[in-house]
Amino acid sequence: MADQPVRTQDAQEPLPVPPGALPAYPSSWPDRVPPQVHVKRDLLPALSVLSTVSLLGLAVGYLWSRLAPGLLVQVVADGTPVALRTESYHRFDDLVLFMLLGLAAGVVTGAAVWLLRERRGPVLLIAAVLGSVLAAWLAYQVGLSWAQARFALPSAPAVGDVLTLAPRLESAWAVLAWPLGTALSYGIAAAWNGRDDLGRRLG
Repeated sequence: MADQPVRTQDAQEPLPVPPGALPAYPSSWPDRVPPQVHVKRDLLPALSVLSTVSLLGLAVGYLWSRLAPGLLVQVVADGTPVALRTESYHRFDDLVLFMLLGLAAGVVTGAAVWLLRERRGPVLLIAAVLGSVLAAWLAYQVGLSWAQARFALPSAPAVGDVLTLAPRLESAWAVLAWPLGTALSYGIAAAWNGRDDLGRRLG
């Protein structure tokens, strides 16, 4: 009886790769080059974005001064204006309206800056957020001024007169709604994109 050839370990065929398993890459597989942040290249566009966004505060401030309700008060015997029943709720309405306008403007700002595909990155995001802070502060200042001009009071009101006081903002923290909306919308777009370079196409 002839001897059967014995198969050594080196002569064995490689085991098949199970379905769904990833193939083994060689140890010399090149490392992925991380994306770079182009600070100098994006600095001038970032300044343009910052200045443009900050000027939008004028439009938001004017819109708030026209939409915010005034506060009806009645002049009592000692000359002090007293708010009529349920009118004090407008103090909350004025604040919420300003925050909602700022949040909506922030979402639009972040989406618009994201559309600048050739400049996507942290430099433009920081510029957009800083511009949103300046825009919200500008809207806060000019909105109150225009609201005062809209609801001008008589020089010498009589006792029993019903007047309309200009809307006011009880808290200056409302200016944070705009930059928060900008960072939130830009961050959601970056997370949804999922690419290391955010789809940037300017080398």
